Amino acid sequence: MKKISYILLIALLLAACTEEPEYSKYNTARDNVEALWNIIDKKYCFVEEKNVDWNTLHDEYLGYADTVKTDRQLFTVMADMLDHLQDGHVNLYSEFDVSRCRSWYEGYPVNYSESLLYSERYLGKDYKIAGGIHYDTIAGGKVGLIHYSSFSSGVGVMNMAWVLGYFQYCDGIIIDMRNNGGGSLEYARSFASSFFSEPRQVGWWSHKTGEGHFDMSELEPMTIDTTQYKLTRWTKPVVVLCNRKSYSATNFFISAMRYADNCLIIGGKTGGGGGMPLSYELPCGWMVRFSSVKMCDLEKNSIEDGINPNKEVTLKSDKYDDIIEAAISAIDNDLRL
Repeated sequence: MKKISYILLIALLLAACTEEPEYSKYNTARDNVEALWNIIDKKYCFVEEKNVDWNTLHDEYLGYADTVKTDRQLFTVMADMLDHLQDGHVNLYSEFDVSRCRSWYEGYPVNYSESLLYSERYLGKDYKIAGGIHYDTIAGGKVGLIHYSSFSSGVGVMNMAWVLGYFQYCDGIIIDMRNNGGGSLEYARSFASSFFSEPRQVGWWSHKTGEGHFDMSELEPMTIDTTQYKLTRWTKPVVVLCNRKSYSATNFFISAMRYADNCLIIGGKTGGGGGMPLSYELPCGWMVRFSSVKMCDLEKNSIEDGINPNKEVTLKSDKYDDIIEAAISAIDNDLRL
């Protein structure tokens, strides 16, 4: 009897692995699509800016919901609806998958090669590490190169003191932010502090205050505070490198650095992500993440769609990094394009 029960258990497990269970949530698929649509419509801060006919999508995706038979099918329908927003900050979370929009960077030049960046011409294999950054001198010691791959890792005051001390005889610094998908906004702000001579406003922010698409609070200033970084001030030329995958907190950093002393932005247009996300639970227990706080530059332009560089350069060579070489040239010419 025990042997028969064991065989039956194995058969049931195999069936569970090969056949998708029917939609099993307490609420209907239509209920959840309706809830998702309403959350975005009332709480997402970029509905109008995305130039999407959100009302038409409502009826279209309710129709798709009526055909749903499994959890995965429902997830696909809801994720597809969210993809129309083309926002990397908009995600659907379930027990078995996380949706992520790729269209905001697809079709843009990659403009980044890790093998070139870590070749002997640039950082090589013996680069230094301080907090979340890799760094070393390049171009015969004339230029300092910093690679910051993620704002999920911080760089402290003492880190910057050592790094800038190491670069003290350099003519300028290149900060490579390509493929940095963001992380902590506070890490981005504190890192920027070393490149400002004094506290400075670099933008504005506002948040949702009601259910209407334009119900937003009054704009509040966003500043770079240099108080903690008096001993780590860099006043020589700085060139920031970016590409379409420079996103979220990195997008803010690059926007802010346009107002820094002696700074130039080179590479490709950033990916945007000019909002601060929060999450809401759906009736089925899944979570949706979206932006409810909007960030603007100092001229009050939204930075959601990305930042254009001062000089656009595309990576073409497989022997050297065109974008780093353009940055070296800019430093040699005192940032004159």
